[in-house]
Amino acid sequence: MNPVDRSVAVLAYPGMSGFETGIVAEVFGLPRPELDVPWYDLRLCAERPGPVPLLGGASLHSPYGLDVLAAAATVIVPGVPDVHGSPSPELVAALRGAHRAGARLMSICSGAFALAGAGLLDGRRATTHWRYADLLARRYPQVTVDADVLYLDDGDILTSAGSAAGLDLCVHVVRRDHGTTVANAVARRLVIPPHRDGGQAQFIEAPVAVDPDDDRIAGSIAWALAHLAEPLTVARLARQAHMSPRTYLRHFARATGTSPIRWLVEQRIRASLTLLETTDAPVGQIATAVGFDAPVTYRHHFTRAMRTSPSAYRRAFRAGCDPGPGHDGRAERR
Repeated sequence: MNPVDRSVAVLAYPGMSGFETGIVAEVFGLPRPELDVPWYDLRLCAERPGPVPLLGGASLHSPYGLDVLAAAATVIVPGVPDVHGSPSPELVAALRGAHRAGARLMSICSGAFALAGAGLLDGRRATTHWRYADLLARRYPQVTVDADVLYLDDGDILTSAGSAAGLDLCVHVVRRDHGTTVANAVARRLVIPPHRDGGQAQFIEAPVAVDPDDDRIAGSIAWALAHLAEPLTVARLARQAHMSPRTYLRHFARATGTSPIRWLVEQRIRASLTLLETTDAPVGQIATAVGFDAPVTYRHHFTRAMRTSPSAYRRAFRAGCDPGPGHDGRAERR
């Protein structure tokens, strides 16, 4: 990662939750000398420098304004004060200016409304919290709203769902910038998985009772992760869970928001990333090592998920460049 690209600015606004700002500060602001990579330079910016009241009666003070935000290489909008309102002309100008200058823009939860209000999501896919997805689609019909993902990576603009999904997105960005090993180390420090599978569907309110069979699904998932290189079928996974294949499919979808086969494809691709980054093994050998039956199948799924080929990903990573736009934050379902 080039040192000139390390600047990160996060927007602070009156009435905001400290949690979303804390997510950004924890990932991008906390010094991590043990990782031995150039880390980020975080600035908390407000539309009007000075005290910013938070939920709960506390306040924070920032000396940085929208000029600093517009000049950053990565700009993060953690939310908006009102999903029915519109961003101020000053904020719109700052966001557009940052985008024109080549910044990477990110939103957490309702922050997508600010990006959409600035016209930056027109013609793009974007996500937000499932509670606001319909409203975002109605207010900004030129935006393709996907309410079924935890985050979306569209290269220079990235959007995430609820607050916790913002943490997934931040770790994903670290992974884009520094690779799997560093991102995994950050995730371990945070005591979170490097990547959560499934989408928002698993969190949407529904009249479904807690399923005692979920423990059996979790056990079969853990078993599958330890046996990725082997031929795995729904029937075999169902046997591990002591269910019929039909029952297993139903419970798996309820627990993860995706199907077993799509989940397996996602896990195998993710397992291959470390091999691409850290070994010189041929692509065909890597495909076999992570459980794909043929290199062509691996290349097909890898390209759909990562929007680049395995060889191009390896070259970009070895060159120290951004390996590409990545993929959306859910198991492969396209």
